Amino acid sequence: MTARATTAELIRAKRDGAALSEEDIGRLVAGIVDGSVSEGQTAAFAMAVYFRGMSRAECAWLTGAMTRSGTVLAWPDLGGPILDKHSTGGVGDKVSLILAPVVAAAGGFVPMISGRGLGHTGGTLDKLGSIPGYDTTPDVRRFQSAVRAAGCAIVGQTADLAPADRRLYSIRDVTATVESIPLITASILSKKLAAGLDALVMDIKVGSGAFAPSLETARALGESLLAIAGDAGLRTTALLTDMNQVLGHHVGNALEVLEAIEFLTGARREARLHAVTSALASDLLVLGGLARDDGEGVAAVDKTLASGAAAERFAKMVKVLGGPANLVEHPGRHLVRAPVDLAVAPETSGVITRIDARAVGLVVAALGGGRQAIEDAMDPAVGLADVRGIGERVGRDRPIAVVHARSRGAAEAAAAALRRAVSVGNEPLSPAPATPVLHRMGSPSAT
Repeated sequence: MTARATTAELIRAKRDGAALSEEDIGRLVAGIVDGSVSEGQTAAFAMAVYFRGMSRAECAWLTGAMTRSGTVLAWPDLGGPILDKHSTGGVGDKVSLILAPVVAAAGGFVPMISGRGLGHTGGTLDKLGSIPGYDTTPDVRRFQSAVRAAGCAIVGQTADLAPADRRLYSIRDVTATVESIPLITASILSKKLAAGLDALVMDIKVGSGAFAPSLETARALGESLLAIAGDAGLRTTALLTDMNQVLGHHVGNALEVLEAIEFLTGARREARLHAVTSALASDLLVLGGLARDDGEGVAAVDKTLASGAAAERFAKMVKVLGGPANLVEHPGRHLVRAPVDLAVAPETSGVITRIDARAVGLVVAALGGGRQAIEDAMDPAVGLADVRGIGERVGRDRPIAVVHARSRGAAEAAAAALRRAVSVGNEPLSPAPATPVLHRMGSPSAT
């Protein structure tokens, strides 16, 4: 039997609902890496898993095979715990840009392997790609050197780190197979296990702008991640956080980097973004033995921000990975800005009652801030600034947001789509949660 026929039989078996063996999965992953499994076959496998699912054992085998598909890093003699965070993806989610330097400033080391945008959600790597000179795909030696120098480094998957996931991830993005719990679990954890972590905190988004529209779906993903991470010996907690509206003020790659800098320097901190970042970072500090409990963890986070130590770590990370040394001091000199700004006033004045956060993300994607195909380039300058949230009053003098676009026509089309995504009335249909942190799964303990 030829290799192609063997692959076809494995895909057919999963399509028909059969369980694959550890050997089957290992052979598929090896073929994805060496190219003997074609792009079409990889897409077909992803679709079969999307519809048929995987058992816990199959998911663990897939995670392990993808982890071992490249280099697995070790971090001897760093002098602190190796910690990381991952988000399932949201609209305006720039938490990683803030959390990594915060945790580094508090004594942890954060080798964060991030991905590009999937569907309507922005990718951390795309945001960092808007920084001139920043090397988003350094080789392993430069990556490790950056972590040692700055305490944190946010990079993408290189040819050495989880290469099977790198290929599968890009194909999922354009084949409508993003929303699969086994594939999400294996994708996230293979990168994190390859990074040689001591502990991980997961941010599982819930709502209209998230993979998980309901708490039930989010809990199912959390249970999968905690189970597979536990099987691999990785201490992990999961926080379920609200994604029924934009997180922070801005959506768009360069705009979100600017907001992260403003947050780190104290120029402006949106309350929901602060709450999510603080909760995730605090859990990591407790998991890593750098704080005794949540109260001490939150205090440590606040200290790194107030002292400027977190901003310094971010600046150091950018510099050692090739970006401008003065980005934090002068972001306007380096971050691109779209030539057209258009304030989007609502059709009638009132209070924002509901937001379709997914539709908001798609507005940015349509402006050029997202991908429709693997090879598509991203426009770092476009996006939405100063986006209002649920319960906020809007009118002629208080726009829903400001569109940043390449042309007047593109800006007007985005404005029309944004108005359709945002409902305005007399009061919210249901109040926004008091805190965007909806539920915690797992115990943030270092033992």
